[in-house]
Amino acid sequence: MIKIYGATRYTVLRKRILAPKIKEIDIYSPRIARAARAGQFVMVMVDRVSERIPLTIVDWDREDGWIRVVFQEVGVSTIKLGLVDIGEDLYHVSGPHGVPTHISRFGTVAVVGGGVAVAALYPVARAFKEAGNRVVAIIGARSSNLLIYEDKVRSICDELYISTDDGSRGIRGYVSSALEKIFSEGLKPDLVWIVGPVAMMKMCSSVARRYGVRAVASLNPIMVCGIGMCGACRVRVYGKTRFACLEGPEFDALGVDWNELELRLQMYRDEENISLRRFLESGGCIGQDKT
Repeated sequence: MIKIYGATRYTVLRKRILAPKIKEIDIYSPRIARAARAGQFVMVMVDRVSERIPLTIVDWDREDGWIRVVFQEVGVSTIKLGLVDIGEDLYHVSGPHGVPTHISRFGTVAVVGGGVAVAALYPVARAFKEAGNRVVAIIGARSSNLLIYEDKVRSICDELYISTDDGSRGIRGYVSSALEKIFSEGLKPDLVWIVGPVAMMKMCSSVARRYGVRAVASLNPIMVCGIGMCGACRVRVYGKTRFACLEGPEFDALGVDWNELELRLQMYRDEENISLRRFLESGGCIGQDKT
């Protein structure tokens, strides 16, 4: 392992703005980097009083000992994370959490990602490709200025389709429309792997169901502890309660109770809005670095 001068546990080594309010950071954590596999995540604490933020490990370097995460500034915790400067230490990073993606030689795999979750698609698509699969990627965003990781995904896929809600880039509409398009044109993948907003994953799973194709979704429920003790991450799959942080985050998309998941994600919306308002009123910044 190459020692990075000045780095201690959880030092932010690199930082990049990918799109408005979307940032990428590399964190020094040799232990996590050695163990990380596609589909897993970490729980990040900016300071000793902050919430734990579940973030997918989108890349890692086992030799140099760093992991990479991508996040969108939407609440107090992610705004505070975005304000951490290069060279500063995070309070704590735990992981890797979750069950790694089941990687096998399926044949043709369609990987579908929307919004900031396109970054989470990247390591999984890469692993499928390295296993000998033909990988077809569909990535999307609300508008072209919010599209991330296009070049990275293109570099490890056989085909890439792009969609934007407003039609400013690629196919006009949601990624589910692009998935429907490739099915209608005769491509029938052996597996569809989905990550993104709940509504998007729900629509994509419906498309896969109509065409009789197996679909796996990487879920994003509320997570507080990351070890299954709090129960906040529970989801219902084929009528049974499952814990996403321990048994997931990936589940059979055709069995997920999407309506319940959507409702659970809204449980603390009012409290989050109040916390954000107080943070901004106290001088907190959003969408920019510290000056």
